[in-house]
Amino acid sequence: MRTTFATTTTTKFTPLETWPLKVLLLESASPMAGARSAASNREDETQSLTASVTDYPMEHGRRYHKYHEGSYLYPNDEQELDRMDMQHHMLRLVNHGRLYFAPVQRPKRILDIGTGSGIWAIEIASDFPEAEITGTDLSPVQPLEVPENVHFLVDDATEEDWLWDPDHFDFIHTGHLIGSLPSYKDLLKKAHKHLKPGGYVECHEFDSRLKCDDGTMPPEDPDKFSDYALQDLMDLHYRSGQVSDPPRQFRVAHRLARWMREVGFEDVQEHRSMVPVNPWSSDPHLMKIGTWSETNLLEAVAGWSYKPLTILGWSKPEIEVFLVDVRKSIQNRNVHAYYEFYAVTGRKPLAG
Repeated sequence: MRTTFATTTTTKFTPLETWPLKVLLLESASPMAGARSAASNREDETQSLTASVTDYPMEHGRRYHKYHEGSYLYPNDEQELDRMDMQHHMLRLVNHGRLYFAPVQRPKRILDIGTGSGIWAIEIASDFPEAEITGTDLSPVQPLEVPENVHFLVDDATEEDWLWDPDHFDFIHTGHLIGSLPSYKDLLKKAHKHLKPGGYVECHEFDSRLKCDDGTMPPEDPDKFSDYALQDLMDLHYRSGQVSDPPRQFRVAHRLARWMREVGFEDVQEHRSMVPVNPWSSDPHLMKIGTWSETNLLEAVAGWSYKPLTILGWSKPEIEVFLVDVRKSIQNRNVHAYYEFYAVTGRKPLAG
């Protein structure tokens, strides 16, 4: 049984051994009002065996998703799900307990894209017990026992045809999709299409470019590695995204507000928060965040590295040697590096 950090529900985080066919709800869940049947050209996928979705490939000692294999570069195993839950609660601390910033009121339908462990969808269920909350992901790894108003689907949000009619949702949330999408802007277009007029989208992403305000972080060198390996890892992610097929966007957080406006959202708001790499800060709140951040990064870097660096032609031994330096850099209190966490919201204009 996977550890849970959840505080708003007594859900058991037992990984699913079997899952419904694509586009079907969990057998215990009620049908979604307004959900349309899949387009005819997707019916064959819908009828594929459940086993084919959960026949997870293993690489580098880690487990990865099967459905649309290779679309997502990071593991979906218990180790990664635990880390996702830990990161979620770190961000609750960063955001002073908030799950969302959009001024949503009495939403009827909420969509969580890239739900991962499902923890955001599960926790927001207590805020809106009358809402129908749907979490989608490439991997059926969410809990089996969830609040009655929460449902999970195996689905790929990059596909042109979504499972719902336009103007269906009141609130769409995305989180931590950097490196997973060929076009975040295209996803925002789809979100705009499927939101009701007056509905909100909210995107949560880290800016993958490290920052430092006091000169303690060694400078980047375009021709060789720097003396701060975590910075180099972020640059290697960016390079792998450029050469992967299809290309993947790693530096998106600072562009989200502009993209939202370009696809038609209004009242776009950008909230930025500082997340220290480790507890180097003398500020008690930032020090606490840094403690969580250090643990999160140390747990994450191996899973974040195998596939992106393999795309660049690295061998596993080369990756492992490099990760020794990455972990040392994460724990270096003399470098006052931090990430910025972005929460960006936008509203679909009212009709007329």
